[in-house]
Parts: sequence; C-alpha cells; structure tokens
Amino acid sequence: MESFEGKIAVVTGGGTGMGRELTIQLAKEGCSVAMCDVSNEAMQQTKELALKEARGDVRITATLADVADEAQMIDFRKAVMEEHATKHVDLVFNNAGIGGTPSFVTGEREEWDRTFNICWFGVYYGSRVFLPMLIASDEGHLVNTSSVNGFWASVGPSSTHTAYSAAKFAVKGFSEALINDLRMNAPHVKVSVVMPGHIGTSIVQNSGKILGHDPKEMGPEDFAAARERMEEMGIDHSQLSDEEIRQAVIQLMESFRTDAPMTAEAAASVILDGVRKEEWRILVGRDAEVLDRMVRDEPENAYTQEFYDRLVSETNWRLGSMNEQR
Repeated sequence: MESFEGKIAVVTGGGTGMGRELTIQLAKEGCSVAMCDVSNEAMQQTKELALKEARGDVRITATLADVADEAQMIDFRKAVMEEHATKHVDLVFNNAGIGGTPSFVTGEREEWDRTFNICWFGVYYGSRVFLPMLIASDEGHLVNTSSVNGFWASVGPSSTHTAYSAAKFAVKGFSEALINDLRMNAPHVKVSVVMPGHIGTSIVQNSGKILGHDPKEMGPEDFAAARERMEEMGIDHSQLSDEEIRQAVIQLMESFRTDAPMTAEAAASVILDGVRKEEWRILVGRDAEVLDRMVRDEPENAYTQEFYDRLVSETNWRLGSMNEQR
C-alpha cells in the first residue's frame, strides 16, 4: 500500500501512545480513522490533535470499546460502518494492549487473565470482526501489534511476565499463520506483525489503572508488594514511608515513558513505513533488533542472567528493573 490517502483505517487503543500517533500520522496523510479505546477523554484528545494535522476530507471517529469483549467489538464495527458510511476498511491496526507481570504460579488469576485477554483476544476479536471489511476493500492490510516479548518471554530475571508474553507469542504466531491463509484465500489483503521494544508510552500507567494498581489508590497490600519489588531490585526501602513509596512508584511509571529510547511518534512512523513496504515483520527500535539477533543466535541461553546482562550492556534495556504495574 504505497499511499494512505483516501483510505479508511481502524485503530484500537487510539487514545494514547502508539495508537494516538498512528491516528495522527494517518490523518496527516489524508486517511480517515475510526479508533476505539476504553477512555473517551483520551480519544477526544487524540481526535483534536489528529484533526489539526489532517489533510483533505478526513473523518476521525471515536468509539468506547473494550477489545477483550467481542460484543463491544461488534458494536464498534457497526459504528465504523455508520459513521464512515462504508462497507469496507483498508487498514486495521490491532494496537491496543496493556502490560502485566502477574505470576502464573503465585499471582491472582483475574489479573493474569485480564492481561492475556486484552493482549491476545483484543487482536483475535479485532481480526475476526474487521477481516470481512478488509476483504471488501480493493487492497487491505491487517497490522497486529505483538512485542519483543513475542519472541523472548521475559523482561529480566527479577520479573514474571507470563500473561503478557503468552499473549504476544500468540499474536506473533497467529499473524505469521495468516500470511499463507490470506495468500490462499484473500491475496489482496496483507498482514504484518509489529514487534516493538521499549517505546515511550503511557502503557504502564494505563495498565495500572485497568488492573487496579493505580498508585493514587494504593492500599496496604499494594505497599507491601511495592516494598517486596524494591527488595528484589536491591533498593533499600526500610527508611521510606508509604507516601515516599507511592512517589517512587509514580516516578518509576513515568520514567518508562520519559526515559525510553524511542518515542511513540517515531515508533508509529516505523510501523507505517513497514506497512507501505508490505513487510510482514516489523521490528521497532534498536533494542528490538538487537534482542531479535541475540535470541536467534543463542536460544538456549536466552533466559540466563548472562544473556540479560549482555542485553543491558548492548542496549541499556532495563525493563526488568522497573515495577511495571505497581
């Protein structure tokens, strides 16, 4: 797809982060966008920003929808068809997701399932619901966001990451399997799987709110978990008050966005360039490229401390040292 002008795109998770930047950049190229998110306020901010940059007769619409709920996604499709007066869409970006570190062994199942359902079923339902509209287009492109955790199931030796990693592996495998499926049954529709490294987004803050770990509402269990996490990280918390713990958690969450090696804007540009070139595999960020190479070169060592130390040395990739949810 050489040009996005005059096209219609669907973007899930359009309220913040890469979803917001995809919406803005698509509008700037003359592409209408139908986005969904669980925050109407965030989507309205995205809509305002996108319309300021929009070129030509572009329409930006926003629908409240939880991607993990198939019925809500079906309602989203109805809204797209009505608000854009269309029976087809040209691009679908299954971008919505949250981070999650609950342990499969010791964590709460509700939190584990919520993370998995958003990150996997959000892509599955988005694909199920909108694929017929992509097939109805003259040329369509399905873009599914996985992660470096779709080929490396870890963020370091001090964090569990099973729900998120399992979901992102599923997204990667599903997308790769669709390459041949679409080639056989809908050859005018392409698919890409996006695998970002550490991108400067608000995913940590947003995930905390969705999973009930908003630092502004921390209770005794949350403070105990935060202290335990700090101890795992080698941080002396013995002299810190609960309020100081709260501020430390907020600072760690914010640092995920502000200290990232790549901005959401730059990541969106890489993704759209990959779609133009019809690349089925889009690595986003130098850390993603380095990690991909390292895992391929020595898969047997991928989950050792030595491997992680070399990864940090080459990329300063320290996601595992951040308390992503609490």
